[in-house]
Amino acid sequence: MVGPEHSCFSDKDHHSLIKKRKIALLALTRLYSSGTLLQEVLPLEVEMSTVALVALARPTFDLGCAQANFDSARALLEEFGATVVGPAELVMTVDDVAAVTLPEADLHILFMASFSDASPAVELLGKVKGPVLGWSMREPGEVGERLKLNSMCGVNLAAHALMNVGQSIRHIHGNADEPQVRAAIKDALAGKLPEASTPKNVTGELGSEADAQKAFDWMKGKKIGAVGDAPIGFTPCVYDAQQIRSLFGLDIRQITIDDAFGKISEVKEEARELAYAGALAAQPSLSSVNVEEAKKVYGVEVALDKWREDELLDAIAIRCWPEFPTEMGACICSSLGRLADRGTVTTCERDVLGAVTMMMCEALGSDENYLVDIVDLDASKGLVRLWHCGSAATKLAADPKNATQSTHCNRKLGVAGNFPLKTGPVTLFRIDRDVDPSNRTGLRMVVSRGESIPAPNHFQGNTATVITQPDAAALVNGIVTGGYPHHLVISWIDVRPGIRQMAKMLGIPLTEW
Repeated sequence: MVGPEHSCFSDKDHHSLIKKRKIALLALTRLYSSGTLLQEVLPLEVEMSTVALVALARPTFDLGCAQANFDSARALLEEFGATVVGPAELVMTVDDVAAVTLPEADLHILFMASFSDASPAVELLGKVKGPVLGWSMREPGEVGERLKLNSMCGVNLAAHALMNVGQSIRHIHGNADEPQVRAAIKDALAGKLPEASTPKNVTGELGSEADAQKAFDWMKGKKIGAVGDAPIGFTPCVYDAQQIRSLFGLDIRQITIDDAFGKISEVKEEARELAYAGALAAQPSLSSVNVEEAKKVYGVEVALDKWREDELLDAIAIRCWPEFPTEMGACICSSLGRLADRGTVTTCERDVLGAVTMMMCEALGSDENYLVDIVDLDASKGLVRLWHCGSAATKLAADPKNATQSTHCNRKLGVAGNFPLKTGPVTLFRIDRDVDPSNRTGLRMVVSRGESIPAPNHFQGNTATVITQPDAAALVNGIVTGGYPHHLVISWIDVRPGIRQMAKMLGIPLTEW
Protein backbone atom coordinates (compact mmCIF):
# COMPACT_ATOMS: atom_id res chain seq x y z
CA MET A 1 0.00 0.00 0.00
CA VAL A 2 1.33 3.42 -0.89
CA GLY A 3 0.69 6.33 1.37
CA PRO A 4 0.43 10.00 0.40
CA GLU A 5 3.56 11.68 -0.80
CA HIS A 6 5.33 13.66 1.86
CA SER A 7 7.01 16.84 0.78
CA CYS A 8 8.24 19.91 2.63
CA PHE A 9 7.58 21.92 -0.55
CA SER A 10 4.26 22.77 1.02
CA ASP A 11 6.21 24.97 3.43
CA LYS A 12 6.37 28.23 1.45
CA ASP A 13 9.10 29.75 3.59
CA HIS A 14 11.38 26.74 3.21
CA HIS A 15 10.72 26.56 -0.52
CA SER A 16 11.57 30.23 -0.81
CA LEU A 17 14.81 29.76 1.12
CA ILE A 18 15.90 26.94 -1.20
CA LYS A 19 15.09 29.07 -4.22
CA LYS A 20 17.09 32.01 -2.82
CA ARG A 21 20.08 29.74 -2.16
CA LYS A 22 20.04 28.49 -5.75
CA ILE A 23 19.81 32.03 -7.14
CA ALA A 24 22.65 33.15 -4.87
CA LEU A 25 24.79 30.19 -5.93
CA LEU A 26 24.17 30.96 -9.61
CA ALA A 27 25.06 34.64 -9.09
CA LEU A 28 28.25 33.80 -7.21
CA THR A 29 29.21 31.29 -9.87
CA ARG A 30 28.80 33.94 -12.57
CA LEU A 31 30.82 36.48 -10.59
CA TYR A 32 33.52 33.94 -9.89
CA SER A 33 33.80 32.93 -13.54
CA SER A 34 34.08 36.58 -14.58
CA GLY A 35 36.99 37.12 -12.19
CA THR A 36 35.16 39.66 -10.03
CA LEU A 37 35.35 37.60 -6.83
CA LEU A 38 38.45 35.51 -7.37
CA GLN A 39 39.83 36.39 -3.95
CA GLU A 40 36.63 36.67 -1.95
CA VAL A 41 34.62 33.61 -3.01
CA LEU A 42 35.42 30.22 -1.47
CA PRO A 43 34.59 26.92 -3.26
CA LEU A 44 30.96 25.96 -2.71
CA GLU A 45 29.58 22.45 -2.23
CA VAL A 46 26.42 21.56 -4.12
CA GLU A 47 23.77 20.64 -1.56
CA MET A 48 21.31 17.86 -2.26
CA SER A 49 18.28 19.84 -1.13
CA THR A 50 15.58 17.52 -2.48
CA VAL A 51 15.77 13.76 -1.97
CA ALA A 52 13.52 11.30 -3.78
CA LEU A 53 13.20 8.36 -1.40
CA VAL A 54 11.55 5.05 -2.31
CA ALA A 55 11.32 2.05 0.01
CA LEU A 56 10.78 -1.39 -1.54
CA ALA A 57 9.62 -4.46 0.37
CA ARG A 58 7.87 -7.81 -0.01
CA PRO A 59 5.03 -9.09 2.22
CA THR A 60 6.82 -12.39 3.03
CA PHE A 61 9.32 -10.49 5.21
CA ASP A 62 9.04 -8.61 8.51
CA LEU A 63 7.07 -5.56 7.42
CA GLY A 64 6.93 -4.03 10.88
CA CYS A 65 10.70 -3.94 11.09
CA ALA A 66 10.94 -2.80 7.46
CA GLN A 67 8.58 0.16 8.01
CA ALA A 68 10.31 1.17 11.26
CA ASN A 69 13.70 1.24 9.52
CA PHE A 70 12.23 3.27 6.68
CA ASP A 71 10.69 5.78 9.08
CA SER A 72 14.09 6.19 10.77
CA ALA A 73 15.82 6.71 7.43
CA ARG A 74 13.30 9.36 6.40
CA ALA A 75 13.65 11.10 9.76
CA LEU A 76 17.45 11.17 9.41
CA LEU A 77 17.25 12.85 6.02
CA GLU A 78 14.85 15.45 7.37
CA GLU A 79 17.05 15.95 10.44
CA PHE A 80 19.87 16.96 8.09
CA GLY A 81 17.62 19.48 6.35
CA ALA A 82 16.64 17.54 3.21
CA THR A 83 13.28 17.96 1.56
CA VAL A 84 12.09 14.37 1.18
CA VAL A 85 9.68 13.43 -1.60
CA GLY A 86 8.22 10.05 -2.40
CA PRO A 87 5.79 7.66 -0.73
CA ALA A 88 5.92 7.48 3.06
CA GLU A 89 4.92 3.81 3.08
CA LEU A 90 6.47 0.66 1.64
CA VAL A 91 6.13 -0.02 -2.08
CA MET A 92 5.31 -3.70 -2.53
CA THR A 93 2.78 -4.36 -5.29
CA VAL A 94 2.38 -3.55 -8.96
CA ASP A 95 -0.38 -1.12 -7.99
CA ASP A 96 1.95 0.50 -5.47
CA VAL A 97 4.56 1.08 -8.16
CA ALA A 98 1.97 2.48 -10.58
CA ALA A 99 0.84 4.98 -7.94
CA VAL A 100 4.32 6.44 -7.41
CA THR A 101 5.32 9.59 -9.27
CA LEU A 102 8.72 10.90 -8.35
CA PRO A 103 9.36 14.61 -9.04
CA GLU A 104 12.82 15.82 -10.01
CA ALA A 105 15.28 15.60 -7.15
CA ASP A 106 18.91 16.31 -6.37
CA LEU A 107 19.44 12.81 -4.98
CA HIS A 108 17.59 9.53 -5.50
CA ILE A 109 17.72 6.90 -2.76
CA LEU A 110 16.56 3.32 -3.20
CA PHE A 111 15.82 2.19 0.36
CA MET A 112 15.63 -1.61 0.44
CA ALA A 113 13.35 -2.06 3.44
CA SER A 114 13.29 -5.80 2.80
CA PHE A 115 14.10 -8.00 -0.15
CA SER A 116 12.29 -7.13 -3.36
CA ASP A 117 12.70 -8.23 -6.92
CA ALA A 118 14.35 -5.62 -9.12
CA SER A 119 11.43 -4.69 -11.38
CA PRO A 120 10.13 -1.82 -9.17
CA ALA A 121 13.65 -0.36 -8.91
CA VAL A 122 14.02 -0.35 -12.69
CA GLU A 123 10.54 1.07 -13.21
CA LEU A 124 10.98 3.92 -10.73
CA LEU A 125 14.70 4.71 -10.93
CA GLY A 126 16.01 3.28 -14.18
CA LYS A 127 15.89 6.60 -16.04
CA VAL A 128 16.77 9.16 -13.38
CA LYS A 129 19.72 11.47 -13.87
CA GLY A 130 22.84 10.70 -11.88
CA PRO A 131 23.65 7.67 -9.74
CA VAL A 132 21.13 6.04 -7.43
CA LEU A 133 22.11 5.60 -3.80
CA GLY A 134 21.13 2.10 -2.66
CA TRP A 135 20.64 1.78 1.10
CA SER A 136 20.54 -1.69 2.69
CA MET A 137 19.69 -2.60 6.29
CA ARG A 138 21.35 -4.88 8.79
CA GLU A 139 19.66 -8.15 9.62
CA PRO A 140 17.76 -8.07 12.93
CA GLY A 141 16.79 -11.05 15.05
CA GLU A 142 18.55 -13.83 16.91
CA VAL A 143 20.97 -16.42 15.53
CA GLY A 144 19.08 -19.32 14.02
CA GLU A 145 15.99 -17.33 13.08
CA ARG A 146 14.74 -16.68 9.57
CA LEU A 147 16.09 -13.83 7.46
CA LYS A 148 13.69 -11.10 8.49
CA LEU A 149 14.63 -8.55 5.83
CA ASN A 150 17.24 -9.83 3.33
CA SER A 151 17.80 -6.20 2.46
CA MET A 152 21.38 -6.46 1.21
CA CYS A 153 20.48 -9.15 -1.31
CA GLY A 154 17.68 -6.91 -2.56
CA VAL A 155 20.04 -3.99 -3.17
CA ASN A 156 22.49 -6.35 -4.89
CA LEU A 157 19.77 -7.63 -7.24
CA ALA A 158 18.46 -4.12 -7.94
CA ALA A 159 21.98 -2.89 -8.74
CA HIS A 160 22.41 -5.65 -11.34
CA ALA A 161 19.10 -4.79 -12.99
CA LEU A 162 19.80 -1.05 -12.95
CA MET A 163 23.21 -1.63 -14.51
CA ASN A 164 21.48 -3.55 -17.30
CA VAL A 165 19.49 -0.42 -18.20
CA GLY A 166 22.51 1.87 -18.04
CA GLN A 167 22.04 3.20 -14.50
CA SER A 168 24.85 3.34 -11.94
CA ILE A 169 24.46 2.80 -8.20
CA ARG A 170 26.31 3.67 -5.01
CA HIS A 171 25.83 1.82 -1.76
CA ILE A 172 25.35 2.43 1.97
CA HIS A 173 24.84 -0.45 4.39
CA GLY A 174 23.63 -0.06 7.95
CA ASN A 175 20.86 1.37 10.08
CA ALA A 176 20.03 5.05 10.41
CA ASP A 177 21.34 5.34 14.00
CA GLU A 178 24.85 4.12 13.18
CA PRO A 179 27.53 6.86 13.22
CA GLN A 180 29.13 5.79 9.93
CA VAL A 181 25.72 5.73 8.22
CA ARG A 182 24.84 9.16 9.55
CA ALA A 183 28.17 10.47 8.29
CA ALA A 184 27.65 8.86 4.86
CA ILE A 185 24.16 10.33 4.51
CA LYS A 186 25.40 13.76 5.58
CA ASP A 187 28.17 13.54 2.97
CA ALA A 188 25.68 12.42 0.30
CA LEU A 189 23.46 15.42 1.01
CA ALA A 190 26.54 17.62 0.62
CA GLY A 191 27.12 16.15 -2.83
CA LYS A 192 29.77 13.59 -1.87
CA LEU A 193 28.38 10.13 -2.64
CA PRO A 194 30.08 6.96 -1.38
CA GLU A 195 32.84 5.73 -3.67
CA ALA A 196 32.35 2.69 -5.86
CA SER A 197 34.91 0.06 -4.84
CA THR A 198 37.44 -1.10 -7.37
CA PRO A 199 39.54 -4.25 -6.92
CA LYS A 200 43.26 -4.19 -6.38
CA ASN A 201 45.41 -5.52 -9.20
CA VAL A 202 45.65 -9.22 -8.54
CA THR A 203 48.35 -11.24 -10.24
CA GLY A 204 47.72 -14.75 -9.08
CA GLU A 205 48.86 -18.11 -10.36
CA LEU A 206 47.69 -19.03 -13.83
CA GLY A 207 46.57 -22.61 -14.37
CA SER A 208 48.01 -24.58 -17.25
CA GLU A 209 46.46 -24.47 -20.71
CA ALA A 210 46.37 -28.27 -20.72
CA ASP A 211 44.30 -28.42 -17.53
CA ALA A 212 41.99 -25.67 -18.77
CA GLN A 213 41.49 -27.53 -22.03
CA LYS A 214 40.61 -30.68 -20.06
CA ALA A 215 37.97 -28.62 -18.24
CA PHE A 216 36.53 -27.37 -21.53
CA ASP A 217 36.49 -30.92 -22.90
CA TRP A 218 34.71 -32.14 -19.77
CA MET A 219 31.98 -29.51 -20.16
CA LYS A 220 31.45 -29.98 -23.89
CA GLY A 221 28.22 -31.79 -24.69
CA LYS A 222 26.83 -31.70 -21.17
CA LYS A 223 23.22 -30.63 -20.72
CA ILE A 224 21.41 -28.25 -18.38
CA GLY A 225 17.69 -28.66 -17.85
CA ALA A 226 15.95 -25.30 -17.34
CA VAL A 227 12.46 -25.26 -15.82
CA GLY A 228 10.25 -22.23 -16.33
CA ASP A 229 11.11 -18.59 -16.84
CA ALA A 230 13.40 -16.49 -14.66
CA PRO A 231 11.48 -14.98 -11.72
CA ILE A 232 10.26 -11.44 -12.44
CA GLY A 233 13.02 -8.91 -11.84
CA PHE A 234 15.77 -11.54 -11.49
CA THR A 235 18.03 -10.27 -14.26
CA PRO A 236 21.00 -12.51 -13.31
CA CYS A 237 18.82 -15.52 -14.15
CA VAL A 238 18.35 -14.48 -17.80
CA TYR A 239 20.52 -16.45 -20.21
CA ASP A 240 21.42 -16.81 -23.88
CA ALA A 241 21.47 -20.50 -24.87
CA GLN A 242 23.50 -19.90 -28.04
CA GLN A 243 26.10 -17.91 -26.11
CA ILE A 244 26.48 -20.70 -23.55
CA ARG A 245 26.71 -23.33 -26.28
CA SER A 246 29.34 -21.48 -28.33
CA LEU A 247 31.61 -20.65 -25.36
CA PHE A 248 31.26 -23.73 -23.15
CA GLY A 249 29.76 -26.41 -25.37
CA LEU A 250 26.81 -26.79 -23.00
CA ASP A 251 23.28 -27.49 -24.27
CA ILE A 252 20.09 -26.22 -22.62
CA ARG A 253 16.86 -28.20 -22.45
CA GLN A 254 14.07 -25.76 -21.58
CA ILE A 255 10.60 -26.77 -20.35
CA THR A 256 7.74 -24.74 -18.89
CA ILE A 257 6.40 -24.86 -15.35
CA ASP A 258 3.28 -26.51 -16.74
CA ASP A 259 5.49 -29.16 -18.37
CA ALA A 260 7.16 -29.76 -15.01
CA PHE A 261 3.82 -30.02 -13.20
CA GLY A 262 2.71 -32.52 -15.82
CA LYS A 263 5.77 -34.67 -15.16
CA ILE A 264 5.16 -34.44 -11.40
CA SER A 265 1.51 -35.50 -11.79
CA GLU A 266 2.69 -38.70 -13.51
CA VAL A 267 4.65 -39.84 -10.46
CA LYS A 268 2.95 -42.86 -8.87
CA GLU A 269 1.98 -42.74 -5.21
CA GLU A 270 4.23 -45.67 -4.40
CA ALA A 271 7.20 -43.81 -5.92
CA ARG A 272 6.43 -40.81 -3.69
CA GLU A 273 6.16 -43.08 -0.66
CA LEU A 274 9.46 -44.76 -1.47
CA ALA A 275 11.27 -41.42 -2.00
CA TYR A 276 9.83 -40.06 1.26
CA ALA A 277 10.85 -43.18 3.17
CA GLY A 278 14.40 -42.87 1.81
CA ALA A 279 14.63 -39.22 2.80
CA LEU A 280 13.23 -39.94 6.27
CA ALA A 281 15.70 -42.76 6.84
CA ALA A 282 18.59 -40.49 5.84
CA GLN A 283 17.40 -37.55 7.94
CA PRO A 284 15.03 -38.41 10.79
CA SER A 285 14.42 -34.69 11.46
CA LEU A 286 12.10 -34.84 8.46
CA SER A 287 9.47 -36.30 10.82
CA SER A 288 8.79 -32.75 12.08
CA VAL A 289 7.52 -31.70 8.62
CA ASN A 290 3.95 -32.27 7.48
CA VAL A 291 3.94 -35.69 5.80
CA GLU A 292 1.76 -34.71 2.86
CA GLU A 293 3.88 -31.65 2.11
CA ALA A 294 7.01 -33.76 2.32
CA LYS A 295 5.60 -36.37 -0.06
CA LYS A 296 4.89 -33.62 -2.58
CA VAL A 297 8.51 -32.46 -2.35
CA TYR A 298 9.95 -35.92 -2.89
CA GLY A 299 7.49 -36.52 -5.70
CA VAL A 300 9.17 -33.54 -7.37
CA GLU A 301 12.52 -35.20 -6.73
CA VAL A 302 11.32 -38.37 -8.48
CA ALA A 303 9.96 -36.42 -11.46
CA LEU A 304 13.11 -34.32 -11.88
CA ASP A 305 15.33 -37.38 -11.55
CA LYS A 306 13.38 -39.20 -14.27
CA TRP A 307 13.61 -36.13 -16.53
CA ARG A 308 17.35 -36.02 -15.84
CA GLU A 309 17.64 -39.67 -16.79
CA ASP A 310 15.47 -39.37 -19.92
CA GLU A 311 17.27 -36.28 -21.23
CA LEU A 312 20.75 -37.23 -19.96
CA LEU A 313 20.90 -33.98 -17.97
CA ASP A 314 23.92 -33.01 -15.91
CA ALA A 315 22.36 -30.00 -14.22
CA ILE A 316 18.90 -28.64 -13.42
CA ALA A 317 18.01 -24.97 -12.94
CA ILE A 318 14.43 -24.61 -11.77
CA ARG A 319 11.99 -21.79 -11.14
CA CYS A 320 11.24 -22.91 -7.58
CA TRP A 321 8.73 -20.14 -6.75
CA PRO A 322 6.09 -18.79 -6.75
CA GLU A 323 4.23 -21.63 -8.49
CA PHE A 324 5.50 -24.52 -6.37
CA PRO A 325 4.45 -23.04 -3.00
CA THR A 326 1.32 -21.27 -4.29
CA GLU A 327 -0.04 -23.91 -6.68
CA MET A 328 1.43 -27.16 -5.40
CA GLY A 329 1.57 -26.17 -1.73
CA ALA A 330 5.18 -27.05 -1.00
CA CYS A 331 8.70 -25.62 -1.18
CA ILE A 332 10.98 -27.98 -3.07
CA CYS A 333 14.42 -26.99 -1.72
CA SER A 334 15.13 -30.41 -0.22
CA SER A 335 14.47 -32.21 -3.51
CA LEU A 336 17.25 -30.14 -5.13
CA GLY A 337 19.60 -30.89 -2.24
CA ARG A 338 19.00 -34.64 -2.56
CA LEU A 339 19.64 -34.54 -6.33
CA ALA A 340 22.84 -32.60 -5.64
CA ASP A 341 23.94 -35.24 -3.14
CA ARG A 342 23.68 -37.79 -5.95
CA GLY A 343 25.81 -35.74 -8.34
CA THR A 344 23.37 -33.51 -10.26
CA VAL A 345 24.19 -29.80 -10.28
CA THR A 346 21.09 -27.92 -9.11
CA THR A 347 20.25 -24.24 -8.90
CA CYS A 348 17.10 -22.57 -7.70
CA GLU A 349 15.34 -19.52 -9.22
CA ARG A 350 16.08 -20.86 -12.71
CA ASP A 351 19.63 -19.54 -12.57
CA VAL A 352 21.15 -21.16 -15.66
CA LEU A 353 24.33 -19.07 -15.58
CA GLY A 354 24.65 -20.03 -11.93
CA ALA A 355 24.57 -23.67 -13.06
CA VAL A 356 27.20 -22.90 -15.71
CA THR A 357 29.35 -21.34 -12.97
CA MET A 358 28.99 -24.46 -10.80
CA MET A 359 29.81 -26.73 -13.73
CA MET A 360 32.92 -24.70 -14.48
CA CYS A 361 34.02 -25.22 -10.86
CA GLU A 362 33.26 -28.93 -11.19
CA ALA A 363 35.27 -29.12 -14.40
CA LEU A 364 38.21 -27.68 -12.43
CA GLY A 365 37.99 -30.37 -9.78
CA SER A 366 35.42 -29.14 -7.26
CA ASP A 367 32.37 -31.30 -6.56
CA GLU A 368 31.42 -29.17 -3.53
CA ASN A 369 29.61 -26.08 -4.78
CA TYR A 370 26.52 -24.15 -3.76
CA LEU A 371 24.59 -21.13 -5.02
CA VAL A 372 24.41 -18.39 -2.35
CA ASP A 373 23.35 -14.79 -1.72
CA ILE A 374 25.39 -12.24 0.22
CA VAL A 375 22.90 -11.45 3.00
CA ASP A 376 24.89 -9.93 5.85
CA LEU A 377 28.07 -7.95 6.43
CA ASP A 378 30.09 -7.46 9.61
CA ALA A 379 32.79 -5.05 8.48
CA SER A 380 34.40 -4.88 11.92
CA LYS A 381 35.12 -8.63 11.81
CA GLY A 382 35.87 -8.71 8.08
CA LEU A 383 33.17 -11.25 7.33
CA VAL A 384 30.13 -11.81 5.18
CA ARG A 385 27.34 -14.31 5.63
CA LEU A 386 26.42 -16.27 2.55
CA TRP A 387 23.04 -17.97 2.51
CA HIS A 388 20.29 -19.66 0.60
CA CYS A 389 17.04 -20.99 1.81
CA GLY A 390 17.76 -24.73 2.08
CA SER A 391 18.72 -26.50 -1.17
CA ALA A 392 22.28 -27.43 -0.19
CA ALA A 393 23.44 -31.02 -0.48
CA THR A 394 23.91 -32.58 2.95
CA LYS A 395 27.54 -33.34 2.03
CA LEU A 396 28.11 -29.57 2.27
CA ALA A 397 26.96 -29.43 5.90
CA ALA A 398 29.42 -28.57 8.64
CA ASP A 399 28.19 -31.79 10.30
CA PRO A 400 26.35 -33.99 7.78
CA LYS A 401 25.06 -36.30 10.54
CA ASN A 402 23.14 -33.35 12.00
CA ALA A 403 21.98 -31.78 8.74
CA THR A 404 18.34 -31.28 9.63
CA GLN A 405 15.34 -30.72 7.38
CA SER A 406 12.57 -28.25 8.17
CA THR A 407 9.97 -26.01 6.57
CA HIS A 408 10.96 -23.13 4.31
CA CYS A 409 11.97 -20.08 6.35
CA ASN A 410 9.55 -17.66 4.65
CA ARG A 411 6.74 -19.79 3.28
CA LYS A 412 6.56 -22.15 6.28
CA LEU A 413 6.03 -25.06 3.92
CA GLY A 414 8.17 -28.17 3.59
CA VAL A 415 10.86 -29.11 2.86
CA ALA A 416 14.12 -27.17 3.14
CA GLY A 417 17.50 -27.96 4.66
CA ASN A 418 18.42 -26.17 7.87
CA PHE A 419 22.13 -26.46 8.69
CA PRO A 420 25.37 -24.45 8.56
CA LEU A 421 27.69 -25.03 5.62
CA LYS A 422 31.10 -26.65 5.94
CA THR A 423 34.21 -24.75 6.92
CA GLY A 424 37.57 -24.27 5.24
CA PRO A 425 39.10 -22.22 2.39
CA VAL A 426 36.54 -21.19 -0.24
CA THR A 427 36.39 -19.58 -3.66
CA LEU A 428 33.56 -17.20 -4.54
CA PHE A 429 32.91 -17.17 -8.26
CA ARG A 430 30.29 -16.06 -10.80
CA ILE A 431 29.78 -15.87 -14.57
CA ASP A 432 27.51 -13.01 -15.65
CA ARG A 433 26.19 -11.37 -18.78
CA ASP A 434 28.10 -8.21 -19.74
CA VAL A 435 26.33 -5.13 -21.09
CA ASP A 436 29.59 -3.66 -22.42
CA PRO A 437 29.16 -3.70 -26.23
CA SER A 438 32.93 -3.91 -26.74
CA ASN A 439 33.02 -7.34 -25.06
CA ARG A 440 32.66 -9.78 -27.94
CA THR A 441 31.90 -12.70 -25.63
CA GLY A 442 28.99 -10.95 -23.93
CA LEU A 443 30.06 -12.46 -20.59
CA ARG A 444 32.20 -11.41 -17.63
CA MET A 445 33.47 -13.15 -14.49
CA VAL A 446 34.16 -12.17 -10.90
CA VAL A 447 36.13 -14.20 -8.36
CA SER A 448 37.30 -13.83 -4.78
CA ARG A 449 38.65 -15.91 -1.92
CA GLY A 450 37.92 -16.42 1.75
CA GLU A 451 37.73 -18.78 4.72
CA SER A 452 34.44 -20.33 5.88
CA ILE A 453 34.76 -20.39 9.67
CA PRO A 454 32.98 -22.47 12.33
CA ALA A 455 29.76 -20.71 13.29
CA PRO A 456 26.15 -21.57 14.14
CA ASN A 457 23.60 -21.57 11.34
CA HIS A 458 23.02 -17.84 11.54
CA PHE A 459 19.87 -17.85 9.41
CA GLN A 460 17.34 -20.62 8.92
CA GLY A 461 18.30 -22.41 5.71
CA ASN A 462 21.99 -22.85 4.82
CA THR A 463 24.55 -20.26 5.99
CA ALA A 464 28.31 -19.94 5.56
CA THR A 465 30.17 -17.36 7.65
CA VAL A 466 33.15 -16.29 5.53
CA ILE A 467 36.17 -14.17 6.38
CA THR A 468 36.97 -12.62 3.02
CA GLN A 469 40.53 -12.31 1.74
CA PRO A 470 40.06 -8.64 0.79
CA ASP A 471 38.30 -6.17 3.02
CA ALA A 472 34.75 -7.50 3.42
CA ALA A 473 33.09 -4.10 3.14
CA ALA A 474 35.05 -3.29 -0.02
CA LEU A 475 34.14 -6.66 -1.54
CA VAL A 476 30.42 -6.20 -0.87
CA ASN A 477 30.52 -2.62 -2.10
CA GLY A 478 32.36 -3.74 -5.23
CA ILE A 479 29.86 -6.50 -5.97
CA VAL A 480 26.94 -4.06 -5.59
CA THR A 481 28.37 -1.02 -7.36
CA GLY A 482 29.87 -3.22 -10.07
CA GLY A 483 26.38 -4.53 -10.81
CA TYR A 484 27.39 -8.16 -10.27
CA PRO A 485 24.74 -10.84 -9.62
CA HIS A 486 23.27 -11.46 -6.20
CA HIS A 487 23.93 -15.18 -6.76
CA LEU A 488 27.52 -16.30 -6.22
CA VAL A 489 28.86 -19.83 -6.22
CA ILE A 490 30.82 -20.88 -3.16
CA SER A 491 33.33 -23.65 -3.82
CA TRP A 492 35.42 -25.42 -1.17
CA ILE A 493 38.64 -25.65 -3.16
CA ASP A 494 40.78 -22.95 -4.77
CA VAL A 495 39.75 -22.98 -8.42
CA ARG A 496 41.13 -19.51 -9.17
CA PRO A 497 44.17 -20.60 -11.22
CA GLY A 498 41.95 -22.62 -13.54
CA ILE A 499 39.38 -19.83 -13.73
CA ARG A 500 42.09 -17.35 -14.71
CA GLN A 501 43.33 -19.61 -17.49
CA MET A 502 39.85 -20.45 -18.81
CA ALA A 503 38.88 -16.77 -18.80
CA LYS A 504 42.07 -15.94 -20.70
CA MET A 505 41.50 -18.63 -23.31
CA LEU A 506 37.88 -17.56 -23.85
CA GLY A 507 38.63 -13.84 -23.81
CA ILE A 508 36.15 -13.23 -20.97
CA PRO A 509 37.02 -10.26 -18.70
CA LEU A 510 37.78 -11.40 -15.14
CA THR A 511 37.49 -9.14 -12.11
CA GLU A 512 39.38 -10.53 -9.14
CA TRP A 513 39.10 -9.39 -5.56
